[in-house]
Amino acid sequence: MRALDYLFECWEWVLAHHHKITRKPFKTVEIKVRMDCEGCERKVKKSVEGMKGVTQVDVDPKLHKLTVMGYVDPNKVLNRVRHRTGKKAEFWPYVPYDAIEHLVHPYAPGVYDKKAPPGYVRNPELTDPEVVVMALESPTEVKYTTAFSDENPNACAIM
Repeated sequence: MRALDYLFECWEWVLAHHHKITRKPFKTVEIKVRMDCEGCERKVKKSVEGMKGVTQVDVDPKLHKLTVMGYVDPNKVLNRVRHRTGKKAEFWPYVPYDAIEHLVHPYAPGVYDKKAPPGYVRNPELTDPEVVVMALESPTEVKYTTAFSDENPNACAIM
């Protein structure tokens, strides 16, 4: 009898844990891929459209940007784009200029990128930590730049 009870308990545990479906979290993956023509654009879009878990694919050829939304692994998407298209691809390294903290100089080496789209700068979190430390403004710089700001009500009235 004890053996049957043990087997029954084991079977209940297997049924309880077997039916749980683990799903990857919903993610938006942005990838930088060079696209020169409409054929390249189509090739890049088709490379990820058939992936399991992909719900939406957007291509912006002017920014050379591929946006994939769905229940996917970002590394698998990147590898699939590289493999299927044969092009050099990397995660989108830029953020809007307004999104970065104002304590980081946008024109510091490692943050400034001439190839960045208009209104974007390189993401300081993706660069080396030493570069980020160099790009941070010191408190004295902040004090002097805000002293002559139009937004500061106590600014110098001579200007």
